[in-house]
Amino acid sequence: MKSVNKNGMSKLKIIFGFVILSLFQQCYSFTGSSLTDEKTVQINEFPNNAALVNPTLSQQFSTDIQNRFLQRTTLKGTKSNPDILIEGEISDYNFSPTTISSNTLTNPSGGVVQQAQSKLTITVKVHYENKIHPDSSFDRTYSDEAVYNSDLSQSQIETSQVKLVTDRIINKIFNDIVANW
Repeated sequence: MKSVNKNGMSKLKIIFGFVILSLFQQCYSFTGSSLTDEKTVQINEFPNNAALVNPTLSQQFSTDIQNRFLQRTTLKGTKSNPDILIEGEISDYNFSPTTISSNTLTNPSGGVVQQAQSKLTITVKVHYENKIHPDSSFDRTYSDEAVYNSDLSQSQIETSQVKLVTDRIINKIFNDIVANW
């Protein structure tokens, strides 16, 4: 008799869980998007106006942010009269030494060498204009950085660290525009 009650209670808990989940799902959209009435987006190229210019950064950043919005929203790209306009510029791109890491290497003569670390910082100014909901529009500056071992080559930095930093910045921009938390 005990096992029948346990099975009955277990089934009741499962059914109750499904009922609660379905009620919750009806009341809350799991997408969390604040873009409800907007249908079109225009994302202009982000020129690199930083003092130090990475020749591929402008094109790569512009393509990546366009892809993020076109692939993860229902917005359609347009070149005229968009509901949403996103534009801006890359205003800073720099490298700076930061610290000596705790990683140590032994050189051929038996001495200990500590690895130095550097930091890549990228800053992007963004103008977001929402014609459907003008109160949502903004002008903001986004910045992020990556610390890496100084022994990386320039091409390694540009293929891994630049991508890491720009992805983080694009995530911040996307969340500020799309997320409705």
